[in-house]
Amino acid sequence: MIKGEAKLLRIFLGESDKIGSVPVYEKILVEARKEELAGATVYRGISGFGANSVIHKAKFLTMSDDLPLVIEIVDEVERIEKFIPSLKKIFDESNIGGLITMEKADIIKLNATKP
Repeated sequence: MIKGEAKLLRIFLGESDKIGSVPVYEKILVEARKEELAGATVYRGISGFGANSVIHKAKFLTMSDDLPLVIEIVDEVERIEKFIPSLKKIFDESNIGGLITMEKADIIKLNATKP
């Protein structure tokens, strides 16, 4: 169980980013689960831009296929730091743009349930 100080890993990428036919966000989730991290959530943005300054946004009555995504993963410091090489490898394999940040997080409460 995680208690107290932890790390929040935040990964910014595009919805259309893929490794072969697999979305990069899916590959990251599978790898995070394989490494038994506490959990991960993918957020789909309605608009955003990155280093290339191209604005990606959802338009009325149409669906963009390249909206911004943010993946957040919180776990113990050591477990997050151990995951970073796997994450860098995924970015290298996919040859995508993106941003990875890490910040301190204080766990206030964690309720884990068994499936």
